[in-house]
Amino acid sequence: MDRRTTLQWMLAASASVSALIRPAKGAATVTVAPAPGYGVDPPLMAAYQSGQLWPLLLSETEKRTATGLCDTIIPADHSSPSASEVGVVAFIDEWVSAPYPEQLQDRPLIRQGLEWIDAEARRDFKQSFADLEEANRARLCDKICDYDRAVLADREAARFFARFRVLTAAGFYSTPVGRKDLGYIGNVALASFEGPPPEVISKLGLEQ
Repeated sequence: MDRRTTLQWMLAASASVSALIRPAKGAATVTVAPAPGYGVDPPLMAAYQSGQLWPLLLSETEKRTATGLCDTIIPADHSSPSASEVGVVAFIDEWVSAPYPEQLQDRPLIRQGLEWIDAEARRDFKQSFADLEEANRARLCDKICDYDRAVLADREAARFFARFRVLTAAGFYSTPVGRKDLGYIGNVALASFEGPPPEVISKLGLEQ
């Protein structure tokens, strides 16, 4: 399953929640007038080119800033490439550009947060965030990586960072590279299955 398929499934699930809600047997039926929405969903299981479902909103400057921030959160190491190298910035661009309620809520938070961290970099280091050395990126992120420790003036930026970190992880770990980094095998045929490890059985108190 690739990143785009994951995004499509996530959006399809959020759009179809209301269809899963049914009144209890014998309950009175309540008619609710339809509210303005985002229109008819596209066929989300089809394959699309980037930007074909909806216009992508992030500017080149925002994408450069997002690239630097993604790679500060998940940098390349000996076992896997950085977040931006596997398309996480494109994932975030798709996410904040989508017309669904959760994405619309995230859109101003993410875009204003990217603007904030770039402005902070220019104020403190006279460079854009994307052009900073890794150590200086980390210094800026340390100010906002914990909402409870952030100073009052940086609380909204901390809220942005927390959400951006979640989206970065979601984008990265839904790729084949990310799943491999986790050691996730998925639906792979096994030659044999020996059952749960003894230490798991013991921890659950299920010894025979």
